[in-house]
Amino acid sequence: MAKTSSVEKNNRRRKLVKQYAGKRAKLKAIIQNKEVTMEERFAAQLKLAEMPRNSAKNRIRNRCEVTGRPRAYYRKLKMSRLALREMSNLGLIPGMVKSSW
Repeated sequence: MAKTSSVEKNNRRRKLVKQYAGKRAKLKAIIQNKEVTMEERFAAQLKLAEMPRNSAKNRIRNRCEVTGRPRAYYRKLKMSRLALREMSNLGLIPGMVKSSW
């Protein structure tokens, strides 16, 4: 099991990303629009830089829903390889069969 503090920190980041998503999208649209004046684009860039760093989507770490493990993460299943193996051995994942040869 991962540290509770690191899991909670990641959850706070998810909340911030959701909170600031619209505002960040508007500012990025202004920055990338070549028809807007340079001064307005620069002002939008400064406003974007003033926003909390943890509100950026790339600050979120993919973590296992079961254990909170940050590595060996399967996106489709939202869990780590260790939790996947454990649950599939117990027969908790439908359609997954333990193979042996």
